[in-house]
Amino acid sequence: MAETRHSASTPKGERRRHALIEAAAALLAEGGFDAIRHRAVAERAELPLASTTYYFSSLDELVAAAVEHGSRAELNAARQCLDDLAGRDHPLCADDLVELVLDLLLGRLSRDGGLEPVLLRYERLVGSARRPFLTDLMRGLGEELMVLLTELFAHSGTPVDRPRLDVLVALVDGAVVNALIESNPDPRDAARRMLRANLPGRG
Repeated sequence: MAETRHSASTPKGERRRHALIEAAAALLAEGGFDAIRHRAVAERAELPLASTTYYFSSLDELVAAAVEHGSRAELNAARQCLDDLAGRDHPLCADDLVELVLDLLLGRLSRDGGLEPVLLRYERLVGSARRPFLTDLMRGLGEELMVLLTELFAHSGTPVDRPRLDVLVALVDGAVVNALIESNPDPRDAARRMLRANLPGRG
């Protein structure tokens, strides 16, 4: 492929591009889509402002790279967790299953409690729908997430099919959104209670 002005064809270029993506992903996690601006990303990466337009043809391309970077890190961590579980001689208990499912749906940062990590995450999810350039990426990442959730339930000894998994995810999302509307200081706990009450084999 011919080199373009936003390619990173050298080790130095690749390092700079990666630093910009990491900076944009951190800003996204901390402040949502509006936090990603050329100047803010360059300053966070400690690189010249011009580097953002050299390595990325548009702000949309940089945003997409940030979204993929952050999501891929979470998915890779979940994959590692599943690989570790594969060596266990006994299935997950219900409490461990619930917490790992919530890690995947709400992010591990939500384990510390509080409104902000979950609020920012859902703002990003809703905000992505207003950005058509993210549609295919979000769809693909969502499918990878569902695969990991399916494997996680299988490890728990209570496998679920896709329609049931869709219902469980929708219940968690509903509990979280209601908690956010009510300014509940711990939306993860609301999601936890909803998930526990609807686990396969209960009720």
